[in-house]
Amino acid sequence: MTGDSIRLLLADDQALVRGAMAALLEMESDLSVVAEVGRGDEVLEAVRTYGVDVALLDVEMPGLDGVAVARQLAEHAPSCQVLMVTTFGRAGYLRQAMAAGASGFVVKDTPARLLADAVRRVHQGLRVVDPTLAADSLAHGDSPLTQRETDVLRAARDGGTVSDIATDLHLSEGTVRNHLSAAIGKTGARTRAEAVRLAGEYGWLLA
Repeated sequence: MTGDSIRLLLADDQALVRGAMAALLEMESDLSVVAEVGRGDEVLEAVRTYGVDVALLDVEMPGLDGVAVARQLAEHAPSCQVLMVTTFGRAGYLRQAMAAGASGFVVKDTPARLLADAVRRVHQGLRVVDPTLAADSLAHGDSPLTQRETDVLRAARDGGTVSDIATDLHLSEGTVRNHLSAAIGKTGARTRAEAVRLAGEYGWLLA
């Protein structure tokens, strides 16, 4: 590696995925993986410690999710560019990540050559977005859910009863039922479980 190599950080809670990605990227003469972390709340310190140029972030990680990390880096380490590399190719995640300051969004099955090219383009200050996700983002648009409806669906993901959700969110059971009913209608679902699933697939439940 030369001193001019683009310095990369990989953040993914699956060690095998990190290792495979690192091996592929290290094959490129102008790319150098200088840090790997398994939690979102470890990214900022590592970026500062290792002088990272581009952080490749998963969306769903313990500690902090990738969108929250992108927002954190934009505020506290703006010289580090962010490329989201995720299994969760959801339009809502894309919109939130780009709004948080990410410069690119690709899925993990992107061919190694294209992933390396995406890193280079992001490092140059360009934007890179998976074309299929971009089309889906336009098709689905922004979340129609209110903040409370979103909160209720997030709480419902764990399978709790209406009473459980009401207790967790400090709401009355009647209010929870109203929010669930509204969310079911807005997602086009037939049941609470289907509303949770659809909202999750569209990326509307990410904090």
